[in-house]
Amino acid sequence: MNLSKIAQRIWDEKYRFKRLTDNGDFVVVDKTLQDTWGRVARALASAELPSVRDHYETEFFKAMEDFKVLPAGRIIAGAGTGRQVTLMNCFVNGDIPDDLAGIFEHLKEAAITMQQGGGIGYDFSTLRPKGAPVRGVEADASGPISFMDVWDSMCRTIMSAGTRRGAMMATMRCDHPDIEAFIDAKQDAGRLRMFNLSVLCTDPFMDAVGDGRAFDLVFGGKVYKTIHARDLWDRIMRATYAAAEPGVIFIDQINHRNNLHYCETIRSTNPCGEQPLPPYGTCLLGSLNLARLVREPFTREAHIKAGDIEDLVTTAVRMLDNVIDISGYPHPKQRQEAFDKRRIGLGVTGLADALAMCGVRYGSSGAITLTSSWMTLFECAAYRASAMLAKEKGRFPLFIEKEYLEGVHIKHLPTEIRELIHKHGIRNALLTSIAPTGTISLFADNPSSGIEPIFDFGYSRTILKPDGSKDVEQVMDYAVRLYEEANPIGPLPPAFVTAAQLTPADHLGMQAVVQEHIDSSISKTINLPENITFESFKDIYRQAYLLGCKGCTTYRPNDITGSILSSSSMTMDEAVEPTGTLPDIIEPITRGDVVPGETYKLTWPESEHALYLTINDVVVDGIKRPIEVFVNSKNMEHFTWTVALTRMISAIFRQGGDVAFVAEELKNVFDPRGGAWIEKKYVPSIVALIGEKIEDHLRKIGWYEDVEAEVMADKAVAFEDKHRELTGRPGDWCPKCHRPTLVHKEGCAECTGCDYSKCS
Repeated sequence: MNLSKIAQRIWDEKYRFKRLTDNGDFVVVDKTLQDTWGRVARALASAELPSVRDHYETEFFKAMEDFKVLPAGRIIAGAGTGRQVTLMNCFVNGDIPDDLAGIFEHLKEAAITMQQGGGIGYDFSTLRPKGAPVRGVEADASGPISFMDVWDSMCRTIMSAGTRRGAMMATMRCDHPDIEAFIDAKQDAGRLRMFNLSVLCTDPFMDAVGDGRAFDLVFGGKVYKTIHARDLWDRIMRATYAAAEPGVIFIDQINHRNNLHYCETIRSTNPCGEQPLPPYGTCLLGSLNLARLVREPFTREAHIKAGDIEDLVTTAVRMLDNVIDISGYPHPKQRQEAFDKRRIGLGVTGLADALAMCGVRYGSSGAITLTSSWMTLFECAAYRASAMLAKEKGRFPLFIEKEYLEGVHIKHLPTEIRELIHKHGIRNALLTSIAPTGTISLFADNPSSGIEPIFDFGYSRTILKPDGSKDVEQVMDYAVRLYEEANPIGPLPPAFVTAAQLTPADHLGMQAVVQEHIDSSISKTINLPENITFESFKDIYRQAYLLGCKGCTTYRPNDITGSILSSSSMTMDEAVEPTGTLPDIIEPITRGDVVPGETYKLTWPESEHALYLTINDVVVDGIKRPIEVFVNSKNMEHFTWTVALTRMISAIFRQGGDVAFVAEELKNVFDPRGGAWIEKKYVPSIVALIGEKIEDHLRKIGWYEDVEAEVMADKAVAFEDKHRELTGRPGDWCPKCHRPTLVHKEGCAECTGCDYSKCS
């Protein structure tokens, strides 16, 4: 199969199996993409009886080879490799006990889980509020937010599955006494960056908001504070308006409509929110690519054949059910939970493309009707397949017929499906979920992701080649490319719309109709313009609740997350080049016998002795610039690394050119033991503190003021003008490639300029 360059890179770096030899070299095992599909199909079929393994290996291969069925990246990367990694995407670990030993035992569980490749969700509502007495030690509790800082520090140090930083979800009930601090926690741009935060909003709280009543904040039966419900709601909304977090999870809706309402209580979700899970619950994902199923696209006869959905869903359910049996699990309790309930999360991707290929505009009444018909077929096929698997392989162990069939979601299924469950039971307690599919979709020739609208028709993406050089390739939406290949002249039909052209009501209508047919939840982001009013913004969340959505995530460009400007359709080469006053200095700078400088005293909370940072400067062509750095302290613990660090920095300074990056690199160094709050700002390490002071010094001598500010202002204007011309909306700066090409969708962030993704 011919893959685009970016798809080839994703396959090669993320999914292609390369075995590590004893001498440290990698040997390529998957020579072709077909080898990858064959490896995965063979591994999944190994859970079948020997007499039918070959048959199902062929069926699984056929489902995947044309990107019709897309197992989650964990499965493609890990199945059949023999590596000690889990094939589950994410977990919600156990309830955190309100004692120090239990807290750190759960921290250990989290570290082990992330080491094997799983993201984690945690509910911190179980921890007593800040200031509450701790009996036996005559002390006051530091509160759940302080322990979230510990989790955040741990997560930064764990490289998940070898190539990916861990991701976490933190939830807190709306009635916890520390909920206000939780809401405000990420207003500081440097704090809790490894977490997504969501408030668990209960039905009584939402009723109190609607009625304008008072609301109690309670822990352990004690009322700590009484507030106005609308004030708390506005606080959540203002934080989300300003910083895109916290998200909102309607937790009572989730538990009320849970198929397993009779044997579990859900308090948290996986990091992207599409899988509400009980303690030690596992998140197992895969998607049906609707864009690949449209027959006779762009004609009046365009359609998806019901039999295609039913056949592929039947195969996909069996594939994911087999993953439960062959996967590794970081903790025995996670394995037990998975086997007791056999929960899977099959979803769809390419929905917006499929609608456009059928001539239907995303968000329209026609789109809602057509989506409902497709999702009805999808849901019924999934439950029918699981019931027939139960007949063949057995029911999930915690199945209790009467209680299960009384479930709110089960009651809405057609009589035929309910009768099958009554007769055979069901293999999987829950079956459907809409997950982020950003990387997987890009790998599959870039159909629209999940149930999101098309974000952009096309954009430039930078590809790093093996020799270190860079190549820029145009990446087009799958449906757009198909249309333009068949119709090279003329504009796109009206059915093609991007996220920037949609209203919040368009988004909510699509999310709500899909949620009717999804037994878990949905990862989706409602992208909003920066100038949306606060009143209009907060109404979106209220409407989501009234429409029966289980949660709501929006993204509005803001200062806290670093969003100012971007262009998903623009390369860096098109941006304004630096035109500041700094001359190009290519000769090393020489030092005279006497140089002026400044010495700064740096204090660190955990260190008894201060550090003294000296930065000396010289004047080159009329411009003052740094030439060397020294660090001195009575604390000899840091002597070796401070000498090495300052010599290296000094060497860089003497080479000339733009050295502003040095401060930025130092500021991004994190201490695994955690950072400190200094002058109301979180500093992640002593090295980062040095970086902060170097940056202050550069600004003091006019470096940033004369050069950086002007350059960035020029770039900002260029990006803003170009991007708004092309897409009408702004985006973010990517933490990996440092380009303004980060976009937010499906509850996740991914870069259109490199392969960075927060969720994959």
